[in-house]
Amino acid sequence: MRINPKLFIGLGLLLVFGYFLQDLVLSDNQYAVGVYKARKEKNDSFRRATDSPLSAEQRQEFDSLRYFAPDKAYRVNAKVEQFAKPEAIQIPMTNGKAETYLRWGRASFELADAPQQLVLLLKPEEKDGKLFVAFSDKTNGFTTYGGGRYLDVNLPAEGEDEIILDFNHAYNPYCAYGAAFACPVPPQENRLAVEVRAGEMAFPETDHTGHNH
Repeated sequence: MRINPKLFIGLGLLLVFGYFLQDLVLSDNQYAVGVYKARKEKNDSFRRATDSPLSAEQRQEFDSLRYFAPDKAYRVNAKVEQFAKPEAIQIPMTNGKAETYLRWGRASFELADAPQQLVLLLKPEEKDGKLFVAFSDKTNGFTTYGGGRYLDVNLPAEGEDEIILDFNHAYNPYCAYGAAFACPVPPQENRLAVEVRAGEMAFPETDHTGHNH
């Protein structure tokens, strides 16, 4: 019995594709597991009186923060342009005051099939090597908190000109949980004209009876 060589090649390609697909699915699953683990840890911290921005009454009702399902399409590589002279700027706070940040650089990337840019900020006294990104998008006031969300991003290594922006880790400012907090307002230049359906969703408001809206 003779085996058609084309069939042989086809089977070989199918096997290779199968391994590739399996690897892809596994890596996606591992990524999702990491995201869910971080979310569980955050939920746990919100239940603890010492760490939580929630009031004692809110903690009694608290089950979990709400999130979009992890989606790797929202984990993007961004080109970084570090400004030659980071300028100190005043970022307005929700209580009418302002905080000083350094306008450190700019990230350029693609999202929703369109080029996007975000300004990267750095706290003058920052010691953790984290850049701060306060941004708003088209989901604000609908599925996400109306005042925008934040991202913490690792400073690129010396000589590196790329960073990863993972919007699956976008989180709400403390103002989303109660009026007692003052939070930085996303600057005008960080208003994305697309929906970012990733990361933390709006926190359900609670009325005086303790029921969620």
